[in-house]
Amino acid sequence: MLLGPWARPACGQGFDPRSAVPPDSLKASDEILPHRADSLRQRFDEERVLTRLKAYSRRKTIAGKAAAALLNFTQRQEENTGLDAVLLDRQFDGHNFKIVRRVNIRTLDAFGYSLADSTRVPRTFWEKSGNALHLKTARSRVRQVLLFRPGQPLEPQDLAESERLLRQSPEILDARVLVNEMTTTRDSVDIEVLTTDVFSITAGFELGSATAGQISLGDDNFLGLGHQLENSYRYGRGLAPNGPDVPQQWAYQGRYTAPFRHFVYAQARYRNEYNYRSGGVSVRRDFYSPSAHYAGAISLDNFSQNVALAVPAEGQPFVYYPLRYSVQDAWMGRALRLRSYDLSYENPGRIIVAARVLNTAYSAVPKPDAGVVTPGYRSGTLLLGTVGYSVRRYYKDRYLFGFGRTEDVPTGTLLSFTAGYELNSAVPRRYLAARLAAAGFSTRSGYLYAAVDLGSYQLMNRSRGWEQGLLSTELTSFTKLYHFGNWQYRHFLSSRGTIGFNRRPGELLQGITNERGLRGFSPGQPILATSRFVLNYETTLFTPLSLLGFRLAGVAFADAAWVSEQPRGGTPFENAPYTGFGLGLRFRNEFTALRTFQLLIGYYPRGLTAANGVRLFETSRGAVTFTDFGLGSPVTGLYQ
Repeated sequence: MLLGPWARPACGQGFDPRSAVPPDSLKASDEILPHRADSLRQRFDEERVLTRLKAYSRRKTIAGKAAAALLNFTQRQEENTGLDAVLLDRQFDGHNFKIVRRVNIRTLDAFGYSLADSTRVPRTFWEKSGNALHLKTARSRVRQVLLFRPGQPLEPQDLAESERLLRQSPEILDARVLVNEMTTTRDSVDIEVLTTDVFSITAGFELGSATAGQISLGDDNFLGLGHQLENSYRYGRGLAPNGPDVPQQWAYQGRYTAPFRHFVYAQARYRNEYNYRSGGVSVRRDFYSPSAHYAGAISLDNFSQNVALAVPAEGQPFVYYPLRYSVQDAWMGRALRLRSYDLSYENPGRIIVAARVLNTAYSAVPKPDAGVVTPGYRSGTLLLGTVGYSVRRYYKDRYLFGFGRTEDVPTGTLLSFTAGYELNSAVPRRYLAARLAAAGFSTRSGYLYAAVDLGSYQLMNRSRGWEQGLLSTELTSFTKLYHFGNWQYRHFLSSRGTIGFNRRPGELLQGITNERGLRGFSPGQPILATSRFVLNYETTLFTPLSLLGFRLAGVAFADAAWVSEQPRGGTPFENAPYTGFGLGLRFRNEFTALRTFQLLIGYYPRGLTAANGVRLFETSRGAVTFTDFGLGSPVTGLYQ
């Protein structure tokens, strides 16, 4: 039971739940102890019943053997790790299936408040000024994320899952979803929802030269409704390659996303820059939780480009050809629950089936040779279907990406098979793919995630050959949190492999970049490849120091990347790797949408333009990223 927020009244926007219900419905805080005694007595009664059932199941009678076959008395591993580590815990199991009577929602501003300490209030000028510029999240937005409603039975894990979903919302920093034990009855329950906001407004200016730069402006919680607004404007684009000034000296990219009830999101997007224009709309609903039964999306996009098919001779301008096409994409999925024989937990496994239709229609394509259509630009329809098995569990931990805030760690198992058929005017193709992923977590040993994907197209002609094959691997690991006085540190390790097989001529990866290879690596010439394997290591030292509201961490890293330049793919380990080593500082502000930036210095023995191989750079790239175990839209392997 969480007693912290209930211990005393809070000031200002404090979240003392007594102010959220009628005064006569809550008694003084010293009456919590009898409720704790009642809870302990109830737990002992439950243990006594379980002990009797265990003894009954050991009998050699038919009824005893039936009880042993139907009932599972094995203590779950997540119970052994403690309530502080496990998100899907059982502290409110005694309230399952009670009717939700009231839901009291309290939202707090971004600065100066803490869910762990109800006495904290904004005191400094900067905290009060920041809150004055911030619109708090509306209760209606919080209500959209909750899995329970007044007047409905409280399903198992609704409280824990709602808390996790609130924390995953970009406009909310942290959340607590609690049962008000002092007003709860035998058949009904009152629930307190407490959230703290993120300062959601983002703005940036990047000066490229005296006449060129980029301006960005966004809001992750527009009008307090959870709407996301993103805008980016670049000016002074400079010179085109081998040519005169670019006619269009500006570029704009914008996106607007609006959430609705039942976890439905609508989005409109637009992009306009030299030789490229696109726009589209979409509506989607994901498998946001293991409790979700249906998911799907529909999107409509239109693209207008001018593309160059070859690099011209030195001193000659690029020759561009028009490329116009539209994309219609729709998919739907269904999650099927498996039967559970556990008396208090539902089976977390799900069988998921999904189908997708992706149609691409070209209205103008490059025709450089007497009206002959360039291969690869043909209208077609791709039909995909996926069947998978998914188990999702979430754990709580701290000091992963943030400085002490609650973070959710996904674990579980995912096995899926995808099959499809591509209809086009040239050669129809069949697509087959499989994916296997698993992860485990413990506060005493750390986290380990591994995944492998294999997919390829098969030509439906006489040759029956396979092409555009892709093998992808992923590994993510971090150690437990080590303590050194007020300092904490972890080790992180990750790897990603992208290995192509029988790729088409001209199909190339983006090589080694800051995002997909060595941190801070900036080669003089692009490093193109058909296969790539990247290994990243990092040690993060979390310090108790802060600067202007930004917490400070020390970072040391070592990266290595192997690439293959074989025309049609293959193993990337035939050549010596590109490597990078460095250290620096990470600054993070938990209370703003622009949370992290890093100042690093790296040494690169080969491939860097600088003669000494040393580069000072800024990046927001994190050590590792989490991958959830929910299935989404059926997809083909992404070769990039």
